[in-house]
Amino acid sequence: MTETTLPPVLAEIRDDFLALGERDRLQLLLEFSRELPEIPVRYQNAPGMLERVEECQSPVRAFAEIDGDQRVHLYATAPAEAPTTRGFASILAQGLDGLSPQEVLDVPDDYPLSLGLTNAVSPLRLNGMSGILTRAKRQVREQLASA
Repeated sequence: MTETTLPPVLAEIRDDFLALGERDRLQLLLEFSRELPEIPVRYQNAPGMLERVEECQSPVRAFAEIDGDQRVHLYATAPAEAPTTRGFASILAQGLDGLSPQEVLDVPDDYPLSLGLTNAVSPLRLNGMSGILTRAKRQVREQLASA
């Protein structure tokens, strides 16, 4: 993974994780879980707009939207009782927010593995974060294709 392909916010998040020991990385992930942005009202009343992330054990839904200024926003919901998954959704919601569609598409697929959590979190949970990222990229591609 090269710095040129990693947007600054995602690089900063990764560096924050890697600066900590494993136990503290889990604590940071829990902090992110408490910072998952609320989804806009227009999606709260239309939950079908948010796509189910099948790779996640918990009921996680996500939707990447390109706004009128060609900036991407990732909206996600994850239950409070699934803090690991919620933390991953929050990292991506915050890390992808405001990027151009191309910047989102250029995020390395292995970004979740770069956070140094492979020994602290189950592979299934890491697959969940990868699933959120994969969906966000597909949704961005679909919106670009239909524009």
